[in-house]
Amino acid sequence: MNYRTFGRLDWKPSALGFGAMRLPTIDNDPAKIDEPEAARMVRYAIDHGVNYVDTAYPYHRQTSELFLGRALQDGYRERVKLATKMPCWLIKEVDDFDRYLDEQLERLQTDHIDFYLLHGLNGDRWPALHALNVLQWAERAIAAGRIGHLGFSFHDSYDVFQQIVDASDLWLFCQIQYNFVDIEYQAGSKGLHYAADKGLAVVVMEPLRGSRLTKRVPPSVQEIWDSAPTQRTPAEWALHWVWN
Repeated sequence: MNYRTFGRLDWKPSALGFGAMRLPTIDNDPAKIDEPEAARMVRYAIDHGVNYVDTAYPYHRQTSELFLGRALQDGYRERVKLATKMPCWLIKEVDDFDRYLDEQLERLQTDHIDFYLLHGLNGDRWPALHALNVLQWAERAIAAGRIGHLGFSFHDSYDVFQQIVDASDLWLFCQIQYNFVDIEYQAGSKGLHYAADKGLAVVVMEPLRGSRLTKRVPPSVQEIWDSAPTQRTPAEWALHWVWN
């Protein structure tokens, strides 16, 4: 496994993390995770060097965190940094910050979240959370040891991204959609470099665009790949592009 830097943190994450948004399911029902197979996958990844596991409150219709709480038993929780995300769209008042974090800690069967993200920030959600003093709340949660570090995931324009990055020195990291067709979409390459220049770690979501980059490869692209000295699957090409 290759390892990278993570912003200002003295810790090396695996280049490949494990995301728990599209786990195997039963009867194509997102709420019915195939737990034996999914747990096998999570533990296989950790046993082979993956040390970053990512989930969120709504994934798999609110069953992903519960599943990971079970899958990371038997010492696996201690071997990874665990990331989950605040359901920002459900926050209506200040007390909701602690209410949802308490629920997530219980679901995940842990006493702390290593990396806590404000989920899916955009031009509407960020001002609403900022008005409720979310950053001051996060500082208290960090001081209490309930969360380790604060970050955010993002879906909006570059200008909004820059505004959020500049809003606080508390951010340790951000999560953006990034792959070889999304270099100018949302935060894009410009946002990636802006965040990195500010000292933030950057975690990539959608490196395969939900597997779409592995299907219906244009013949002109496949021809280039076929001519390469090293043969790779479409998924491997997409991941190598991100890792580069």
